[in-house]
Amino acid sequence: MTSVTHILQAMERGEGQAAEHLLPLVYDELRRFAAHKMASENPGQTLQPTALVHEAWLKLVGQQDRHWRNRNHFFAAAAEAMRQILTDNARRKLRLRHGGGQQRVDLEECAEAVKSKDEHVLAVDEALEKLARLDPPRAEVVKLRYFVGLTIPEIAEVMGISEPTAKRYWSFARAWLDEEIRSQRA
Repeated sequence: MTSVTHILQAMERGEGQAAEHLLPLVYDELRRFAAHKMASENPGQTLQPTALVHEAWLKLVGQQDRHWRNRNHFFAAAAEAMRQILTDNARRKLRLRHGGGQQRVDLEECAEAVKSKDEHVLAVDEALEKLARLDPPRAEVVKLRYFVGLTIPEIAEVMGISEPTAKRYWSFARAWLDEEIRSQRA
């Protein structure tokens, strides 16, 4: 077992100092996940990778029923927390009192209409929630790949499955989500 796994077990036993020891061990990897995801966000995004990590951390350690089996399970939970934060942020920005999704555009760029990434994030989230009800393992692959940016080998390790299985899950989930999102727009 890794140090992370030992600390997670200590946290589950209620040892108060355990969370303080966990953050330095996982921070760099969480920061890398967040930076990868934030690189694909709209320019001018107000949420920065460091803030995403901090919000995800607060969400994770603030949970009452935090039972992480091991390091991999913890990072899967972190991926889910980041997904929820990004989805909530997209919803907040699309509310009418926040401009209803309007974006500042230079006059030279007005000729070309651009679809909002926030709307795309919400569409993916809605479809992903449906997939999670129908097929949780494939939905987990999407969360780890799309919202955290893990590679197929990293996903296989986190989920405890083979790389070919992770590839099949990703291929199936991508096709299913694409069809679901298209049907939402129709």
